[in-house]
Amino acid sequence: MPQAPKITSVDALPADEAKWIEFQKISWSDQTGKSRVWEAASRKTRGKSGVDAVAIATVIRHPKNPPSTIIILQYRPPVDAVCVEFPAGLVDEKETPKEASIRELHEETGYKGEVTSMSPTIFSDPGMSTANMQLATVEVQLKEGDKEPDQALDDGEFIERLVVPLEELYDRLIQYDQEGKRVDARLWHWAEGLHFAKTML
Repeated sequence: MPQAPKITSVDALPADEAKWIEFQKISWSDQTGKSRVWEAASRKTRGKSGVDAVAIATVIRHPKNPPSTIIILQYRPPVDAVCVEFPAGLVDEKETPKEASIRELHEETGYKGEVTSMSPTIFSDPGMSTANMQLATVEVQLKEGDKEPDQALDDGEFIERLVVPLEELYDRLIQYDQEGKRVDARLWHWAEGLHFAKTML
């Protein structure tokens, strides 16, 4: 039986030990010409595409089942909790965001599909980080009798994959929050948009 993940210590990270991020001191002048300083975190892994990461909004279509999406549950040390997220990952040095989306979806969920749209390059927390991403929409067509595919996780990845009918997604995320899980903002905004379109328009 796998043990529950837990934080064993939290220490300041020396710059020469940081593999994935670095801190930046940004000097700038505001609209009045006043000099100011801003602190930011920056990824050190940005490749040729100029895009750090992708998240994948999947729509699964099946002959008999309602349209569904795929979400993942994954422990995240910065928030010391299991997070509810879209499948997602970093874009490799020579990849395009579209290629990364197909690869990451297969690795984390086992599913393969067709990218139907890519968002503009977007920023989740521009007041704190230079990190950016693109959101891919991927359509997966299933046939009657198709079996659930195997994940292709890397060593050290512990990701639970869940297929959720789109009609149930909004309520399911509220339930997860009440259970103490942490819902990723991108997934919540997507689910909230679906809920808004259904109930308010």
